[in-house]
Amino acid sequence: MSVAENYYQVQNAVNAACMRAGRDPSEVTLIAVSKTKPVEMLKEAYDAGARHFGENRVQELTAKMPELPEDIRWHMIGHLQSNKVKYIIGAVKLIHSVDSLHLAEEIDRQAQKAGIVQDILLEVNVAGEESKFGTGDIEENEALIRAFSGLTHIKLCGLMTVAPYVEDPELNRPVFKKLKELAYGGMRRYFPEDRVILSMGMSGDYTVAVEEGATHVRVGSAIFGER
Repeated sequence: MSVAENYYQVQNAVNAACMRAGRDPSEVTLIAVSKTKPVEMLKEAYDAGARHFGENRVQELTAKMPELPEDIRWHMIGHLQSNKVKYIIGAVKLIHSVDSLHLAEEIDRQAQKAGIVQDILLEVNVAGEESKFGTGDIEENEALIRAFSGLTHIKLCGLMTVAPYVEDPELNRPVFKKLKELAYGGMRRYFPEDRVILSMGMSGDYTVAVEEGATHVRVGSAIFGER
């Protein structure tokens, strides 16, 4: 199938998952993860209605931006090195992958220089996989969030996680449940908005994530094909 057909199929699956969970489909943002994909494929997704795109690498993101329409909302979803922050401040709608105070401080510094407040998410390693980035236990998460609250040019909007790769998406349901519990449990007071962003779910398990409360799903291969 074409990129456009894939995009429609994924969007329809998101809508169906919302219906099953009794949710309004407008609550869920579908992010087309376009890492390693050529601009032509991104344009196909854009023409099909995609307006949110996610990239893993700063260099790739900044190279693609000038080639695409200005109404695209870009998301930085990959591991971000502090020395690359200056290249994306003000250019991305949301940084999903903030996993340390050091990184948050650099984002805050660069946002202050640019005269903006940058929206961010705290990346949480819910499954505790050694190969994944993200913070660990609840105490560590809360300590980080308290530290973030002293920074005036970032806005913590919610949590993000990368669930394990599994053949059966149902195996990741507890991971998604846990992230929502963290966001709406003891951490709820740290999020200023009525709606906490939960960035969770990818090509293999995004419908389960939506059923468990995801507000943003990051879908790459189901839209653009395998890398």
